[in-house]
Amino acid sequence: MSTELEKIQPVADDYSASSIQVLEGLEAVRKRPAMYIGDIGVKGLHHLVYEIVDNSIDEALAGYCTDIRVVIYEDNSISVADNGRGIPVDIHEKEGKSGLEVALTVLHAGGKFNKESYKVSGGLHGVGMSCVNALSSRLIAEVQKGGQIYRQEYSRGFPQTELLTVGACESNGTTITFKPDDQIFNELIYSFDILAARLRELAFLNKGIRLSLTDKREKDEQGNDRYEEYYSSEGLKEFVNYLDQNRERLTERIIYIDTEKAGVPVEAAFQYNTSYTENIFSYVNNIHTIEGGTHLTGFRRALTRILKKYADESGMLSKLKFEISGDDFREGLTAVVSVKVQEPQFEGQTKTKLGNSEVAGAVEQAIGDALTHYLEENPRDAKAIVSKVILAATARHAARKARELVQRKTVLSGAGLPGKLADCSSRDRSIAEIFLVEGDSAGGTAKQGRDRNFQAILPLRGKILNVEKAMDHKVFDSDEIRNIFTALGVTIGTEEDSKALNLEKLRYDKIVIMTDADVDGSHIATLIMTFFFRYMQDLISGGHLYIATPPLYLVKKGKNERYAWTEEERVATIEEFGSKGVHLQRYKGLGEMNSTQLWETTMNPESRILRQVTIENAAEADRIFSMLMGDDVPLRRSFIERNAKYANIDA
Repeated sequence: MSTELEKIQPVADDYSASSIQVLEGLEAVRKRPAMYIGDIGVKGLHHLVYEIVDNSIDEALAGYCTDIRVVIYEDNSISVADNGRGIPVDIHEKEGKSGLEVALTVLHAGGKFNKESYKVSGGLHGVGMSCVNALSSRLIAEVQKGGQIYRQEYSRGFPQTELLTVGACESNGTTITFKPDDQIFNELIYSFDILAARLRELAFLNKGIRLSLTDKREKDEQGNDRYEEYYSSEGLKEFVNYLDQNRERLTERIIYIDTEKAGVPVEAAFQYNTSYTENIFSYVNNIHTIEGGTHLTGFRRALTRILKKYADESGMLSKLKFEISGDDFREGLTAVVSVKVQEPQFEGQTKTKLGNSEVAGAVEQAIGDALTHYLEENPRDAKAIVSKVILAATARHAARKARELVQRKTVLSGAGLPGKLADCSSRDRSIAEIFLVEGDSAGGTAKQGRDRNFQAILPLRGKILNVEKAMDHKVFDSDEIRNIFTALGVTIGTEEDSKALNLEKLRYDKIVIMTDADVDGSHIATLIMTFFFRYMQDLISGGHLYIATPPLYLVKKGKNERYAWTEEERVATIEEFGSKGVHLQRYKGLGEMNSTQLWETTMNPESRILRQVTIENAAEADRIFSMLMGDDVPLRRSFIERNAKYANIDA
């Protein structure tokens, strides 16, 4: 990422308290926080930071802010500072209090509802700062505006001080410092990597804006805080480069556009690589639209139309005996599409699917014009792309037969289920769970230790296929992968989308990966997660995928014994028991436990530890999976060495 800062020319500052329109008061946030921030775990905790950062990004989109700084303090409080205009501090006529207090205490209050203040906004709900304030045990707002520094303190949504003038300044800006409330959140530890991924993403999506992240909890050998800076001068072009750094390029140049069609700003970058996966990430006003929408429809439509036209005219399709589908044009494609929409209309289950019909045509026109020009100017790349499309079509034709074999075996009743599956007796999906277990030995122990009523066991033979480096028909030819599909009861593929997942006949609510607590076990778990990420991502998004956590040690002294899941627990237990006479058993494999021990430590819902696999940032997850399962060994080794101390396999 470049370090050269581009100048942003601001327009006249007429942003005052009158710009803030009040829709309703601050109510129910503390009672039902998940309604506003998603959940009260890791996701919701980090969402608080995003809400404040998004306000600063909106200032940047309006042409005022160029620098955003995020700091994690030793007590896991957070500060977000920007050099924007500064939140208004004059008295709001209707509310009778400062604009700052209105923004921090009134739900659905903000300048984003006023189109004169913000032409485009990421968070149009206006709940950001007020929600963060309501869910923080302490919040301090500091505003630099008009030569003065203003400060006000809050606790759980209520002002603790008046708005005070505490000094003079020569610049404008806002700093919000807050500590999440331990009465609300069940997780209070911020992850540097999760915040870094989002800030890096925002830098790519908003070229010319500098973002930084400082972690005062970590020091290097010189005693300096951990620090990273994110800046992009080329925007999405650099984003695609970043995502594809672990893949072999098929084309020499990235296709890049930054234009406006029908009043819709459209930025997109895409290129082909030699992999077999499609990776398209779409954004609206910096919001990742995980369900796509009209902008993604426009992109796909243009890609298929222009490439099909070029392929037909080139004569390269003349010997192909079957039709090419839209999927074939997207295999090996990495793309990022970002649009800015003044009044976005979201739909879908997660409210992240763009519904504005006018955007489809704007994106299709922009992409169509750019791709047509690119193919004409780069005939070598054009030929390579069409050859890749033909290869994808041929492989898809072969994969269909393999996939249809999987579908025929996937039935709700026991008939046709894998022979190694020890199914549960219950047919109530809401309580049923299946353990994907490494090896027949551990599978046998798990079968003896389980609760047969609701727990099913599917032993897997060795390491499953690395789907990151395999074509579709090879994936569906794999016995172990076919067994997973069949046991779960899901089907894959429609006429429109060959990788669309149908979960109507999903047989289990929880799918638990259970492998040995060693390097091989971690590798197998990562292979399985890669398969789910590439072929069953909806199961992850739906909260169905988990990782079992067997203990690492059994600490015994006389009649006292205790399991330890971490090195810290092991040390603490030995100290508690007294080191003399302590016997330590290290579990390297599930097979080293008897069925009772495996039940008590790893499978019993009353005492086990399950880690839910989630996708916090899809683009970053794609990059990491392609690195871990790809061919770039030095990059993979560097990643593992850098993260070994802090590794969390489902992060």
